[in-house]
Amino acid sequence: MSLGVGSSAVLVGGAAVAGWVDAVIGGGGLILIPLIMAVMPQLAPAVALATNKLAAVSGTASAAYTLTRKVDVDKRRLLVYVPVAMLCSGVGALAASMIAKEVMRPIVIVLMLFAGIFVALKPDFGEGESLDAPARVRRIITVVLVGCIAFYDGIFGPGTGMFLIMVFTGVLSQNFLASAALTKVVNTSTNVGALVVFIIHGQIWWQLGLLLAVANIAGAQLGARTVLGGGTKLIRYALLTMVVVMSCYLAKQQWG
Repeated sequence: MSLGVGSSAVLVGGAAVAGWVDAVIGGGGLILIPLIMAVMPQLAPAVALATNKLAAVSGTASAAYTLTRKVDVDKRRLLVYVPVAMLCSGVGALAASMIAKEVMRPIVIVLMLFAGIFVALKPDFGEGESLDAPARVRRIITVVLVGCIAFYDGIFGPGTGMFLIMVFTGVLSQNFLASAALTKVVNTSTNVGALVVFIIHGQIWWQLGLLLAVANIAGAQLGARTVLGGGTKLIRYALLTMVVVMSCYLAKQQWG
């Protein structure tokens, strides 16, 4: 299978935009996956998903590197979150064929709308407050939720970054910027877990995936610097925007 120059240019541009969006708040897959399937309608959906995952993990990892160089991240938390995220995401990817996306979409739409309403009505959310519970309880809750979100990322995916930011902000005593940095590292882990499953099943178009990975990294680097420059206010607005966009996108898929 080969691509023309025009098709390649469209996909490379889309991958760069997706990398920027993903670095700022998450949801780059909403751009790149439909674009891959539109440019190459003959491509199997599993191959499109797997090829996008290769590009996404590259961009997310590069954004994680840039953000964690500027924002302090608790390394002890990563020692727990990273293996949990990789394992649960891999299990989710294996279970993807068992749970219909038509079942998942309404649940995700409701959760996103709830999250958006909560952030909109609570202006101080994202300023560093945390769940009113003992530290040990908050740590356990966070690990459980990271595992659930990672499983969801493997099985379906849209909104993973947003949900992780909400958990790290609401359960741990972190502001949006610190949560965004931690999210990128954990989201890289969820992508790796799912990517391993795709590699084992031979579903990646490597030539295209590596080309898109380069463009995704470029967009992600720009997005990471946008986050560092805009701070918590930018992330708050980006989160609310993504809630609306993703809810409309998933609703159109479900009922359109």
